[in-house]
Amino acid sequence: MENLVQRTDFFSVPVQDMDRARAFYRDVLGMHSPDWEAGFPEIETGNVSLYLVDPKAMGIEFSPHTAQIALRVADVAEARRELEQRGVSFTGEHDTGVCNMAFFNDSEGNALMLHHRYAP
Repeated sequence: MENLVQRTDFFSVPVQDMDRARAFYRDVLGMHSPDWEAGFPEIETGNVSLYLVDPKAMGIEFSPHTAQIALRVADVAEARRELEQRGVSFTGEHDTGVCNMAFFNDSEGNALMLHHRYAP
């Protein structure tokens, strides 16, 4: 079957406490959702949306993602400093020779990274 999958529409982010997760993504990271008060808010990122979901509401046990979701920023060091001032703790950083990355977790324990690709 050619072209069975057309694209990725959203990425589900499991949460235990929806109010806490909303506050983290909205107030700490400054991300946008057209409806923060929806049961499962969908955060717009410009390409792939992040969909905050409570797995228990679907009969699934909560388990945070351990593979990082890469969040593009213009400058990793500057974004990291700003997030640290907002109380975010980072677990490490890495420069691949192509991109800079800084690793942290959201309020629910999901792995995230700030990411900036500086080379082709």
